Amino acid sequence: MFRRKIRKYLPTVDHFDRIVWARPFKRFLGHPNIWALNRKSIAGGVAAGLFCGLIPGPFQIFGSLIWVLVAKVNLPVAFAVTLYTNPVTIVPLYLLAVAYGQFLLGEMGEAEIQAVPDWNWSAWSDSTSAMLDWMLSMGPSLAVGLPALMVTLSILGYFSVRVAWNIGVRMAVLRKRRRDLKTAD
Repeated sequence: MFRRKIRKYLPTVDHFDRIVWARPFKRFLGHPNIWALNRKSIAGGVAAGLFCGLIPGPFQIFGSLIWVLVAKVNLPVAFAVTLYTNPVTIVPLYLLAVAYGQFLLGEMGEAEIQAVPDWNWSAWSDSTSAMLDWMLSMGPSLAVGLPALMVTLSILGYFSVRVAWNIGVRMAVLRKRRRDLKTAD
């Protein structure tokens, strides 16, 4: 039902012919699976968004765009899911990545985590430099933990969507059967 309601807002292949700046990209953006609302495409979009959401800096959307164009998964879902990282959640996620890296590295990854530097919006470049120094001080734990967390989150997201979709379909079938049995009586 939700898919039928939202389908009218999704672009079609000929939509990209009408937009002048999009014509050169029609070959890439016109692929039907990029806009599809099916189990595989949505799950792939969630996986792309979860993976690329942890890319440092403003390259998250660009990373998810590359993933979408290569894997032909849902573009709007991938873009939306990358937003799980924001100024509030990025520090806890990176601390989780460091802890994950320390777990994976064992004794080699044990390091003391320094306090997170304060962010000063009036001195944006100084704050960014301090944040990069803080991230670099975590060394191998972050270098191993961040990619491992990216892969783990994307795999968990992919299979969670697939399982939730299957549960939803089975529940809909059961509801329809019950409805049919009531009308048959």
